[in-house]
Amino acid sequence: MSADARTIAAYDAHAGDYEERFHSDGPGRHLRSFIAALPEGARVLDLGCGPGEASAFLRAAGMRPEPVDASAAMVALANERHGLGARLATFDDIEALAEYDGVWANFSLLHAPRKDLPRHLSALHRALRPGGLLHLGMKTGVGEGRDALGRFYCYYEVDELHGLLADAGFTALSERRGEEKGLAGTLDPFVILLTRRA
Repeated sequence: MSADARTIAAYDAHAGDYEERFHSDGPGRHLRSFIAALPEGARVLDLGCGPGEASAFLRAAGMRPEPVDASAAMVALANERHGLGARLATFDDIEALAEYDGVWANFSLLHAPRKDLPRHLSALHRALRPGGLLHLGMKTGVGEGRDALGRFYCYYEVDELHGLLADAGFTALSERRGEEKGLAGTLDPFVILLTRRA
């Protein structure tokens, strides 16, 4: 997640609520598709892992997840619930070179300031092995702002995201748009993009 102090504080304060709101007994269809497209035993960076459910499902599928989050409460929850070895890290801490077969960035990079997203995408491109997969979930729209919980968001048009991903060296494989009610209670439009490191 972002190093924005108010955003991190909101996740620290609402970690349990977040876990309850998004709990699932099994991986959702996007995570299932992501897992199916990965090689056996893939090493996966779970960027903004939250309570760690996605990493737990990845591990159960035989993958090797590396969950990170900027919220200490989320990291503690992920380790308490799932024993994942999650660690504290921000987007700026991603310095790996060709270490991952996949990156699961599910509604985490939307907390990065607009000016920083291109370099974060470039860092993820470097962190992936050739042909590696990036799953990107983002809220769509224009501008930026804070929600009722004080979390910072930057919104993007879908075409803009496609351009930024292409500039960073990613090829889009699939796209899905929808709406979902988040932790703050608002119904927000989103896009899910599955991309490959070219």
